[in-house]
Amino acid sequence: MSEITAITMPKWGLTMTEGKVIGWLKQPGDTVTAGDELLEIETSKITNVFEAPEAGILRRIVAAEGTTLPIGGLLAIVAPESVPEGDIETFVAGFKAPEPAAEEASAAAVAPRDIDAGGNRLRVLDIGGGDAVPVLLIHGFGADLNGWMFTQPALAEHRRAVALDLPGHGGSTKQLDGAAAENFAAAVDGALDALGIERAHLVGHSLGGTVALTFASGQPDRVASLTLIAPAGFGPDIDAGFITGFVRAQRRREMQDVLTLLVHDPALVSRQMVEDVLRYKRLDGVQAALEAIADEWFPNGIQRIRQGAALEGLTIPAQLIWGRNDRIIPAAHGAALAGRVPVHILDGAGHLPHMEKAGEVNRLIAEFIAAAD
Repeated sequence: MSEITAITMPKWGLTMTEGKVIGWLKQPGDTVTAGDELLEIETSKITNVFEAPEAGILRRIVAAEGTTLPIGGLLAIVAPESVPEGDIETFVAGFKAPEPAAEEASAAAVAPRDIDAGGNRLRVLDIGGGDAVPVLLIHGFGADLNGWMFTQPALAEHRRAVALDLPGHGGSTKQLDGAAAENFAAAVDGALDALGIERAHLVGHSLGGTVALTFASGQPDRVASLTLIAPAGFGPDIDAGFITGFVRAQRRREMQDVLTLLVHDPALVSRQMVEDVLRYKRLDGVQAALEAIADEWFPNGIQRIRQGAALEGLTIPAQLIWGRNDRIIPAAHGAALAGRVPVHILDGAGHLPHMEKAGEVNRLIAEFIAAAD
């Protein structure tokens, strides 16, 4: 039985308890290698592609299209051709998914916590470990640490990986000391101090990319590398309708229309994702914080901040990742920098390539930061 690999329902994000099989990308008898896309799974947040953890032959699909399984439920079997069908039948019949109580205990062990970061209460999710340089993940405008649900666990396999909620976002304080990039960079500084991290790889998305670059420009000795995903600040263009729509939306249909602008495939945006954003927007202080950030960063529907000179002046290893179909910040902003830093433009992705093309983005980040350690 040691040659049999069970493909089970993964756990993506803190709140995921089950997933639905949307479709299989491989069929029984197909040879797969580690990293091959096996199937699409719909979570309460977004749909993602599940990749083969090991090489072998897809011998049996246990969960057909449309099946909903709890975390750890058996999806399929991968095994060499030499493994008899009888052994596979025995394995499937005897397979037991983890008890829900065990899953709940595991989730509790990696729950977010609050830290005091220079006087700011910030929520962080701190997982992984080891001697490698840690990585800090910084989300974008209106988002939170859950945006890294596909990225953080992959990076935490080899190092400490920390995701935080910036002030005004998620579970962090909604009171802003100021809405400028420098204010958010100061919050990052306080978070690293509170976490006991002297030096880190920074990965920032959209507004978080600008925050990461601002921090690196001021304290380059504390940054091992920069990965900027669809960062703000490299051109004037931005979808002003998205910004104003996100700030103003109070109803489900309004928010649904806004959030679909973030992705290449609108079907990826789930009802739960919409409800979660609306719930966040109803918290005290959120509306004022979002309005202050929008006024500071995107006045009159353009990007005020320009980061090109800051990137050129850095000696820190840096790379850019962009979705070719980004409707919020044009991928052309990244393409224009291709001669200065590595730039990766991914097909089939919009403004959230780390969620839409998670496997590819995770590999780009892991390889880049390993080389920069």
